[in-house]
Amino acid sequence: MRQQQRPPRIARRTLLKAVGTAAAASGLLGGVRIRRRGRLSGQALAAELPPAARGYRPAVMQAVTLTVNGQQYTVEVDTRDTLANLLRERLHLTGTHVTCDRGECGACTVVVDGRAVYSCSVLAVQMQGKEVLTVEGLAKGDQLDPIQQAFIECDGFQCGYCTAGQIMSIKACLMRQPDPTEADIRNAVAGNICRCGAYPGIIAAGLQAAKAQRQGG
Repeated sequence: MRQQQRPPRIARRTLLKAVGTAAAASGLLGGVRIRRRGRLSGQALAAELPPAARGYRPAVMQAVTLTVNGQQYTVEVDTRDTLANLLRERLHLTGTHVTCDRGECGACTVVVDGRAVYSCSVLAVQMQGKEVLTVEGLAKGDQLDPIQQAFIECDGFQCGYCTAGQIMSIKACLMRQPDPTEADIRNAVAGNICRCGAYPGIIAAGLQAAKAQRQGG
């Protein structure tokens, strides 16, 4: 009795290649035709978008005068730009970090008129006449701010990416409350995420910095 032959097996990689080729041959991907040539230019890509997606507006520039770390600036900004973008890209103050870019992690926190603000979530044009303090404005020459010194002594950071935002949140707290409780410090940094988990050191640094400031340190 002859043994029935099984159909040849198709390798998984071969199957995936075939599916990908079929998808490309269909000619549509999110409303944009697939091309075999290199990357499309922005203008060419816009021309291939569905009509409903062609609502792009050109930049509208506006002059803004603000004070950053004690120095006054007048800058022409795109009305869609954030304060974080103004600080980092126009004023080159890159100590303000942008991580989530949606007002959730707190890494971009700066102090505006004495209040902690997510700089990725406010527009640069809203800063007209405002006073902004960033982490670069804390130290006086080689002398660190008491908060910066306390972060070093209390081991308040690991990777350091969230550190500037943590420091500025505590700075805003101490500007309002020179003698904060532990609960006050915890509340001040409640909007700042430390993915390394250095919270005990951060809280200790806040309390130590408050004590040093009261003693004139």
